[in-house]
Amino acid sequence: MSTRILAIDTATEACSVALYNEGETLAHFELCAREHTQRILPLVQQILAEAGLTLSQLDALAFGRGPGSFTGVRIGIGMAQGLSLGAELPLLPVSTLQTMAQGAYRQTGAENVLAAIDARMGEVYWGEFSRNAEGVWSGENTEKVIKPEQLIEQAGSLTGRFATVGTGWEAYPHLLGESPVAELFDGKMLLPHAEDMLPLALQLWENGVRVNPEDAEPTYLRNEVTWKKLPGR
Repeated sequence: MSTRILAIDTATEACSVALYNEGETLAHFELCAREHTQRILPLVQQILAEAGLTLSQLDALAFGRGPGSFTGVRIGIGMAQGLSLGAELPLLPVSTLQTMAQGAYRQTGAENVLAAIDARMGEVYWGEFSRNAEGVWSGENTEKVIKPEQLIEQAGSLTGRFATVGTGWEAYPHLLGESPVAELFDGKMLLPHAEDMLPLALQLWENGVRVNPEDAEPTYLRNEVTWKKLPGR
């Protein structure tokens, strides 16, 4: 059965869209800090035009659920909600950190990945991911916001070699020198790309994991900040 999924990500300073169209992939990626609201819809329109498709011809929309910039994640979710409501499409929530792990695999074949996004305030968004022979990633349960100093302690419990992705390693370069397991691969996967959401979204789709537009929520790992729907909205 043919499948068509559009992926949208605005969780970081990057803005990207990707389309899976019956086995073929199109993707666009831009660095556009603070311009996500201006750029994301034109990118969606452009990629659909290139494929000769309309929204109503898609099966689902995938969105980057975070963690990442709280405002950026909300922009992406809001866009996905609006598009899905108009075309009556289900939504597929994809982890930003796991997306970057998939990016490491795409670029280098890495199957063990440490993802760290600079979360400001002296912290990083963190996740430890491993890919099995069936192409399924584990590690979403490890996602957290953590101080870099704690990562050095935590790394001592890891075994094996891990690729590193994300701006957290660039923001705190001493982590690489003090971690016994991390290695920086040549691809320099610093930011998520929507094309790497597509394999993860396809797995969700095949496993029957969908959310309705009104139930789409971000993953924001700081306990003091929440984003919940208000009654009647």
